[in-house]
Amino acid sequence: MVDPKPDPDSHPKPDPNIYTYNSPEIASYYAALNYLTACERLLFDEYLRPGMDILDLGVGGGRLTPHLSSIAGRYVGADYAVEMVAACRKKFPQLEFEVANAADLSSFASSSFDAVVMAFNAFDYVLPDEARVRALREIHRVLRPEGVFIFSSHNPRAILIRVSWNRQRVRNLAERIAQRKPILVSPLFGALIAARVMLAALHSTVRSVGRAARRLPTKLFWQGQGYWMDSVHGGLKTRYAVPAKVVAELGKFGFLLLRVLGDDYPMISSQWVTGWYYYVFCNNGTPEEK
Repeated sequence: MVDPKPDPDSHPKPDPNIYTYNSPEIASYYAALNYLTACERLLFDEYLRPGMDILDLGVGGGRLTPHLSSIAGRYVGADYAVEMVAACRKKFPQLEFEVANAADLSSFASSSFDAVVMAFNAFDYVLPDEARVRALREIHRVLRPEGVFIFSSHNPRAILIRVSWNRQRVRNLAERIAQRKPILVSPLFGALIAARVMLAALHSTVRSVGRAARRLPTKLFWQGQGYWMDSVHGGLKTRYAVPAKVVAELGKFGFLLLRVLGDDYPMISSQWVTGWYYYVFCNNGTPEEK
């Protein structure tokens, strides 16, 4: 008798990033974060209504937990990293947190949430491809009809770094230098601003050249999707995709695009500058993929 060929889905490939996210040091880093970006606040205000049942998937250290739990009828934070969940339970003992992989949400009933949120590009770390497929099926399953899926994803064509500096820090420096001679603050501030702008422009140019040199020769850049080793936390395998690829992929799983917004909002987004995009999709019916 010939043994049947093994089902490839029954033995998924290991996620190379799980060891990093399960590090107590990394979990502590994420547990210390507590903020919303302007982009997140806008999208949450527009698409999340009070009383919604919300699944915060890839919850990390609970950065969004205070905001999302304050508006939710039921809030559940879930992460595949045990250390992340432990950190959240310690910070928010009154709330519900589960150890769960996005590719296996079997602990949640079908149509049990009005919204699934995957912030901080968490969806880009659902690896490998077969796990990503299962995750999209599972997210679609646990969402109620017309429920929303809000997530962010890296842009592979972001090769330019914006020129930026902290205007207030420059002014504070001018005031410290001038000390008891307020009349000198304004001219000194102007001179320091000019110097800071030139330094920031140089820094931005050097970084942009380096990033372009790394990305332009790759299939990732020209095909608009693929994997890249992000240097964060010592190196994480990360999925990148341009908006057109993301929209096409999710359309196969019964999701309809509602909104795309650059995480650099309120600045004007550009495919060459915006590091990642936020997407809002709704559960729009039966997935094409079986």
